[in-house]
Amino acid sequence: MKISGFFFSLFLLIGTQSLFAGGFQINEQSARAVAMGGAFTAIANDPSAIYYNSAAITRLDGFQALIGTTMIVPSSSFRGPYGNSVSSPTIAQSDMNKQVFFPSHAYATYKLNDSWFVGLGFNTPFGLGTKWDPNWRGRFVTVDIELKTFSFNPTVAYKINDMFSLGAGLQYNLGTVTIDRAAGIALSSSMPAFGEGAVHLEGKTNSAIGFTVGGLANLTKDFTLGVSYRSEVKYDFTGTAVSTGPSSFLSALPHGNIAATLKSPAQLVIGAGYRVADRLLLSADFQYVWWSSYDTLKITFDDGIQKPIAKPRSYQNAYIAHLGAEYQYTSKLALRGGLLYDQSPVEDEYVDASLPESNRLGFSLGFGYQFTDNLGLDLAWLFLRFAERTVNTSKVTYTPTGNGYFNGTYNSSANLVSLSLSYKF
Repeated sequence: MKISGFFFSLFLLIGTQSLFAGGFQINEQSARAVAMGGAFTAIANDPSAIYYNSAAITRLDGFQALIGTTMIVPSSSFRGPYGNSVSSPTIAQSDMNKQVFFPSHAYATYKLNDSWFVGLGFNTPFGLGTKWDPNWRGRFVTVDIELKTFSFNPTVAYKINDMFSLGAGLQYNLGTVTIDRAAGIALSSSMPAFGEGAVHLEGKTNSAIGFTVGGLANLTKDFTLGVSYRSEVKYDFTGTAVSTGPSSFLSALPHGNIAATLKSPAQLVIGAGYRVADRLLLSADFQYVWWSSYDTLKITFDDGIQKPIAKPRSYQNAYIAHLGAEYQYTSKLALRGGLLYDQSPVEDEYVDASLPESNRLGFSLGFGYQFTDNLGLDLAWLFLRFAERTVNTSKVTYTPTGNGYFNGTYNSSANLVSLSLSYKF
């Protein structure tokens, strides 16, 4: 029996290459911001400013709190090769299993005096997952992958004067990941036949540290500028690989303790807000994401037998453009809408079903209602439509023998509903 190390690296490298790509990034960290297409950097005036622009908490008097969640329902399909024949594969469509995710957020701020403000935030900056039928044609690419990260953000801001404010915060992040896929074993040097098993990987990381800084300029009573920077965060995952399959080759499948380092990208957001009329506020953000920092993935094994695997990534820096509007319909009711365009950082060669990545366009609607002077509710709906993406130059193999490439067409979309409750003490 000849064991091919290809399948081992296929599972680990392709399975984790997409963990921090754009589709797993969660920018939706408050319902008001979601309703305005994420254009919130220059106009943030609730405790979610801890995420969107730390300097903007200088707008908040007393003690204020906000808590909420976002329901995310993704959908995706893949039309491409089926079966093990490379020369004349069957073409068919597969649909991703339906899943629902609820990344949540909570923030609190306090005004110490006229100059100093502090806050504490909790959110999920990266998360979500994809799940396909265990027997589908792409099971050697992916079956199930899910990432969860949790971020705690202590924050401080200083109001220089009525025009300028500065803010800074710490990101203390935790993360978990699970990956399931099929794994193959070549039974001869010519690889005409194979044995099939399944591999389950679990990993977690503690104490992934980063920082945030922000600035706010109230240039006139109607025009504001904001800037926010979130640093790169390095996640050191440790975990285990457990395999199942026929006993004759089970020991050859991935197993034991593993470790890998992943980096979430730094990002810079520049925003502007302009009050066109007493009741109408417009906002715009430009978000630049340094995905190119995700240059290499290296996986090591504790047993000292399996060699470390290092694989270069080819992610490109990308941007997101946000536009938003808010109309104060009554003293209690505000109506909101927004648009966004999110550029994919992943080139065709590396797109796969573990994250059907594509450029996307978003449309959002929502409202805010102030029940009392202290209690308010914000609700938003965001629809993301991914551009249809046809891949003809894939470097991802889908057959157990590793000689067929996962070319095909992806169609994806997502619906998001976000709810936040705010209270002023």
